[in-house]
Amino acid sequence: MSIINDFKYAFRKRNNGLIQIILINMIVFVVVLLINVIFYLTANKGLFHFIGDNLSIPANFNEFIYKPWTLITYFFTHFDPFHILFNMLGLYWFGKLIGEYLGNRHLVALYILGGLFSGLFFLLLSNSIPAFYSSNSMIGASGAVYAVVLGAATLIPDYTFFVFLLGPVKIKYIAAFFIVITFFEISIGSNLGGNLAHLGGALFGYIYISRLKKGNDWSLYFIKFFDWIKKLFKAKPKMKVTYRNQQGPSSTPSTPSEEEIDKILDKITKSGYESLSKDEKQKLFHASQKN
Repeated sequence: MSIINDFKYAFRKRNNGLIQIILINMIVFVVVLLINVIFYLTANKGLFHFIGDNLSIPANFNEFIYKPWTLITYFFTHFDPFHILFNMLGLYWFGKLIGEYLGNRHLVALYILGGLFSGLFFLLLSNSIPAFYSSNSMIGASGAVYAVVLGAATLIPDYTFFVFLLGPVKIKYIAAFFIVITFFEISIGSNLGGNLAHLGGALFGYIYISRLKKGNDWSLYFIKFFDWIKKLFKAKPKMKVTYRNQQGPSSTPSTPSEEEIDKILDKITKSGYESLSKDEKQKLFHASQKN
């Protein structure tokens, strides 16, 4: 029960999009793994393959039009433990940077929009260029993770990670290494469909952050739609009876609204944290304490 309560807390906590995305990927992985074990023990793999086929995105467009939901499910699903391990580690390391500098909403938008774009990129090239045709379906969050990686490298290219055996390395070189490896794997014909998705996600992450730095937010409508979805599932607050404090106003500052926090985060995106006024920094601090 404590694990379930931890999960509930993670999904109720505000501005916790990174952990929520990782948890969704982990939950889907565990469920698929359990189904695989059950049908392996019963020597009946038919249903497992059916589930896999309806979660992964097919390379053939004529097949995809009958499974449009796979454009979303594929980047929340993994079959291999090392695949999900490396994807979630990369998402956590680079996603933390996006979340800290741009806020939770932009991180969620970048992951989901990057996943959608990389899936469409995979479909487009697989069905229009014979050399890129793949008869296999695609599964895994790699394309979405690459969008986050390249997004972080575009936003703060000189930020440094400490890499084992190498020491401090700027993330722009780490991102460049990932791209070079992807092109190398394409050249030897390894996992062609997956590598196409990697490049599609990387391209989207670069363009998304480049446009955002110029004041063009591609995720604006996505964020509004996401907020609308959350309101549908948000319980209405119960009526409370309050009593006026006769001893004067409280010295505790009021909690800033979501709109105020969004404006402050937008200001950080455009001008940096140091451009905030003392009052804005206090509001941001109290909002983080509230979470």
